[in-house]
Amino acid sequence: MGDMDDSASLDQPWARTLPARVAREAIICGVFDAIISTYSRRRVAGDGHLEHLEGPVIFVANHCSHVDTPALLRALPGRWRRRTAVAAAADYFYTKRLLANAVSLAFCTVPLERRGAAIGTDATAHMKRLIDTRWSLVVFAEGTRSRDGRVGRLRSGAAALAAEYGLPIVPIHVAGTHAAMPTGQSWMVRPEEGGRWARHTINVTFGAPIHVGPRDDRFEVMERVRLFMAACGADTTPDPKLAARRAAAAAKAAQETQRAPAGQAV
Repeated sequence: MGDMDDSASLDQPWARTLPARVAREAIICGVFDAIISTYSRRRVAGDGHLEHLEGPVIFVANHCSHVDTPALLRALPGRWRRRTAVAAAADYFYTKRLLANAVSLAFCTVPLERRGAAIGTDATAHMKRLIDTRWSLVVFAEGTRSRDGRVGRLRSGAAALAAEYGLPIVPIHVAGTHAAMPTGQSWMVRPEEGGRWARHTINVTFGAPIHVGPRDDRFEVMERVRLFMAACGADTTPDPKLAARRAAAAAKAAQETQRAPAGQAV
């Protein structure tokens, strides 16, 4: 993740105060809901998985549009939405004070470095404060928006965070946002066919919690997230590192099996 102080120094704790939470409810459920509803209809499934679940949790979602964040937050039940932060790329959203303040207020973002192969495997000061005060976190595990709507390789940082803090992962698949506002668009668009008032359909599907232990392989954990998204109909990208790890484990097991008869003969 880089220097621990890099992201921690950019965090905006005021965005998690009561006045900011009240303002954010109006922004998400009023302003953004009205805009998104003008161009799309939202369908939510699987939110029953959250009914008997206690926070905090790590929500792990795919990412293909700037619409993903407000659509996902709006789909969360109120008690979850009001105590959920969104991991945001420090090098994209926190380079200018005005933008950092805007996203912190509107979406309760927290900055994370996205260097290397994962969002980071070490705790940071602001992340610890967040989780200690029982805030949940949304992580877009691809690290960036998909350019073609497919689910790219899921980075393992979310699983590392879940293991470090003993939190379950709740997988989320968001579909339809790429068509409604693809990368490069500055505003939502309507379907090419269907008339002047046609709307896209945005589906937000929550999966069953994935409980992560300190010894769980983080690549295997993210594979379970990928399989959930694939079951939702997504075109996903398997992690080649997982395939290599499985092949190495299989080769090691085969070698041990071959050596076993000789050892028994002795």
